[in-house]
Amino acid sequence: MLELKKAYIFQRDILILSDVNLKINKGDFNYLIGKTGSGKSSLMKTLYGDLPLQQGEGHIVGFDLHKLKEKEIPFLRRKIGIVFQDFKLLNDRNVYENLLFVLKATGWKNKAEIDAKIEEVLTKVDIKTKGFKMPYQLSGGEQQRVAIARALLNNPEMILADEPTGNLDPKTSIEIMNVLEEINKLGITILMATHDYALILKFPHKTMKCEAGKVFEVV
Repeated sequence: MLELKKAYIFQRDILILSDVNLKINKGDFNYLIGKTGSGKSSLMKTLYGDLPLQQGEGHIVGFDLHKLKEKEIPFLRRKIGIVFQDFKLLNDRNVYENLLFVLKATGWKNKAEIDAKIEEVLTKVDIKTKGFKMPYQLSGGEQQRVAIARALLNNPEMILADEPTGNLDPKTSIEIMNVLEEINKLGITILMATHDYALILKFPHKTMKCEAGKVFEVV
């Protein structure tokens, strides 16, 4: 599902992480931990094509990151769902319209299929009745559920979650983790960057750490 070999992660000309070797198999749930500025987000951005992989080997959901062309990035992002800390919802349209925007942008045209897909993903994250609400009418936890629903729209093989509970209180964080756990049980691979050690203790999974320019497994 994901493999990096001797990968070097750069932000422009600045080396962030060196000699990264990482393998994630289908159906895994892995954490990526590390202090702010340790390279977690730069690694995530490399995986979804926001930063180029300049050196080393990297493959994710069948794409070669080292050879990834600009025009291939939208196709990569259809096979991976991305969940951000700050939700990144469009505040001028309701929940249904936020999801509709993504489906139309990725080539969906049939209204019945669109409506069925939106209902399916909202049901998965347990906010089926909130489609008419505007983002500002939702709690932080509900907004993150919408963001997860959006990540599920194109049946991704993998979800990259970058600090998905970073803006949430502890109780809501646990609710969001339960949603991610249920999605993982469907066979979807998850890599989640976090610095919430309480969650890692409550929901234990294989954990990788970014520190001093390296990535290594925490045992």
